[in-house]
Amino acid sequence: MTDTYPNTQLHIAGKWISAQDGETIDVINPATEEIIGNVAHARVADLDVALESVEVGFQSWKNTSANQRYKLMRKAADLVRSRADEIASIMTMEQGKPLLEAKGETLFGAEIIDWFAEESRRTYGRVIPARMDGVTQMVIKEPVGPVAAFTPWNFPINQAVRKLSGAVAAGCSIILKGPEETPASCAALLKCFVDAGLPDGVVNLVYGIPAEISEYLIPHRTIRKVTFTGSTAVGKQLAAMAGAHMKRVTMELGGHSPAIIFEDADVEVALKVLTANKFRNAGQVCVSPTRFLVHEKHYNRFVEGFTDFASSLPVGEGLDPNTKMGPLAHDRRIDAIESFVSDAVSKGANILTGGERKGNKGYFFEPTVMTDVPMDARIMNEEPFGPIAPIMPFSDFDSVVTEANRLDYGLAAYAYTKSAKTAEAIGGAFESGMVSINHHGIALIETPFGGVKDSGYGSEGGSEAIDAYLNTKFITQAGL
Repeated sequence: MTDTYPNTQLHIAGKWISAQDGETIDVINPATEEIIGNVAHARVADLDVALESVEVGFQSWKNTSANQRYKLMRKAADLVRSRADEIASIMTMEQGKPLLEAKGETLFGAEIIDWFAEESRRTYGRVIPARMDGVTQMVIKEPVGPVAAFTPWNFPINQAVRKLSGAVAAGCSIILKGPEETPASCAALLKCFVDAGLPDGVVNLVYGIPAEISEYLIPHRTIRKVTFTGSTAVGKQLAAMAGAHMKRVTMELGGHSPAIIFEDADVEVALKVLTANKFRNAGQVCVSPTRFLVHEKHYNRFVEGFTDFASSLPVGEGLDPNTKMGPLAHDRRIDAIESFVSDAVSKGANILTGGERKGNKGYFFEPTVMTDVPMDARIMNEEPFGPIAPIMPFSDFDSVVTEANRLDYGLAAYAYTKSAKTAEAIGGAFESGMVSINHHGIALIETPFGGVKDSGYGSEGGSEAIDAYLNTKFITQAGL
């Protein structure tokens, strides 16, 4: 563990460097609102050097054997584990989440690297039986090329490590545009890859104005693959830009996940799991349950239990071992959550607990539970990305399915039931890329991770994840 927050540099062509013009961006501790350091601010001149570097890195790395890639990645994973305490404390200082959550995220990052390391040795092709004698038909997998990756601030390790690991495992090089709000923990992750012995140029790290960087990197002829995690609005813009240049794209976008508690559910199990996952990372989780649809039989008990949990949840600075929920990541989230609450209240919603900023220092917001929320309230239609739980009753299967699928989001969905028939029915009825029934089983690295509809496309988990970084080539040859 460290008490010192490091300033963050760019990593280009194997070197940690300042931006060419010396420009930096302040980093703010969300628990104190104090400037704790800075991060180098890349401009076009820095991006040009990174693009040259990533091309050179690709030419060497694509010819490195899968077994050698595996060994280097396993070493990187071990370095992450050995540095987990230090990385976690840095993450808590810049992002705000409780230290226990930060360390868990860091250690899970090492698991993700291990998983992709193994997948690098399993990028199998196949032989297709030919119709004629003397003909061989083969399918092989090749790395797609240099990657431009854009990662968010809510999980500085978890989101970046999936993109870094997928690219490196497949034999691609990468330019990672890290999050300016939480740069140091992301840089610490990349340093583990560098210290593991990756050749210069294989991994590059830049920070700056997101629009400026994306608008320059995505159309550039060097970049062959784009991967983005963030809001649906921005994702659509980047996907359109990539499409104009026929770039391979993975989009992991926003969600507004329904959680249904059916009449035959174990309501105490549902309460235990859903409260923990609603307020994890202060609700700043793309797969967080965000609309609670409860059968009228359990409605009063569920509302009571959820309210009791929220009202007693210890909120404070993430480095305090007693804290269970830290601050929101920055002042923009405070403004957004206050706007959601005021809008809902103006339209008749009832606040049972919370609903206000907590204290006058730091970006803390009270865990909030609301009922009687009208369907035209923003909280029922826009991704909240914060510690707000709207709870609504329902009476029949068809109506709750209609509500669950009403929005254009389709990232994650949850249900609780003791009926095998209901479980099968709701699993098929949800319009969602991921469905978890009677537990919270989403985002494990060995399982697919991605959405449908406006929540994006492609997977950053499971055996599907590495495919996004590979081209499929067919080779047919007649006997000589």
